[in-house]
Amino acid sequence: MVFPQPKTNRQKSVILAQISTMIKIGPIELPDFPLLLAPMEDVSDPPFRRLCKTHGADLMFSEFISSEGLIRDAIKSRQKLDIFDYERPVGIQIFGGDEEAMGLSSKIVTTVKPDIIDINFGCPVKKVVCKGAGAAVLKDVDLMVRLTQAVIKGTNLPVTVKTRLGWDENSINIDEVAERLQDIGVQALSIHGRTRAQLYKGEADWSHIARVKNNPRITMPIFGNGDVDSPEKALEYKNKYGVDGIMIGRAAIGYPWIFNEIKHYMATGEHLPKPTMADRVEAAKNHLSWAMEWKGERLGIVETRRHYTNYFKGIPNFKDIRSQLVTEDNPEVLFGLLNRAADTYRDLVL
Repeated sequence: MVFPQPKTNRQKSVILAQISTMIKIGPIELPDFPLLLAPMEDVSDPPFRRLCKTHGADLMFSEFISSEGLIRDAIKSRQKLDIFDYERPVGIQIFGGDEEAMGLSSKIVTTVKPDIIDINFGCPVKKVVCKGAGAAVLKDVDLMVRLTQAVIKGTNLPVTVKTRLGWDENSINIDEVAERLQDIGVQALSIHGRTRAQLYKGEADWSHIARVKNNPRITMPIFGNGDVDSPEKALEYKNKYGVDGIMIGRAAIGYPWIFNEIKHYMATGEHLPKPTMADRVEAAKNHLSWAMEWKGERLGIVETRRHYTNYFKGIPNFKDIRSQLVTEDNPEVLFGLLNRAADTYRDLVL
């Protein structure tokens, strides 16, 4: 990172303050209080990440990748390894419950040169948990440590972890998890403020995250995750819980603008104008274009369909256009439909 040369002592002190408050993960330097894009299955692919990067995400992660799938050379798992220079810094997230598989997959991931390898110890989905991976590992911290050590031994990259508070309300063990992971070399921890038993129900409890952050033994960055869906809430949680940054997941789906909106509000106390219909259409068109570039015309069209509802959520009388967007196979017609939407709703105030 290149800083301008200071012309006065005051400028010099400001720049030194900026340097001293940067968040570091290994050699990676992030701005003070970075905003992270959470890894989300079937969402956090390269086209979506590109949109979020364009709109202010500081650090992003791939969809989670099965360690066993990587070793088997599964096509879907291999495609998730695709990263691009404009995304950096970017992490690739892996999951699994077998030490040997995690170690080997760590070596495979290292060959594509991400900036970070992240381990998922938080996914609550049944098909992952039933394999003894994701949030299931919260029931066996010794296993979590061994799996993490296998990943660290397999790479020269910084290793980070994303997890939850514990398996259920009666077994919240995030304090032990944080200390033991830091002790073996984990360089940052993202904590979702729910247990596995909660799935995505109820409110995330950030008081546990704050306790980890305030633990005098903890020196690695602690990022909070869960329920942040507005600039006001992001600022409130920053001030109330003292975390080093915030990871945003579901709130960014169909709304990549949230990252810059939060940054602007934190810096000025004012809100950026909401995205217009033209902005929404531009995002959808870019998403479609980048998806076709990445996966080819047919797959790009099909995989973008799930996003149209989110980009145009709350638009009145949009059902006809939306139904055509999710069934049409011709890219020229799709772009024509999106242009028609921009023209039809040109004066709509959202």
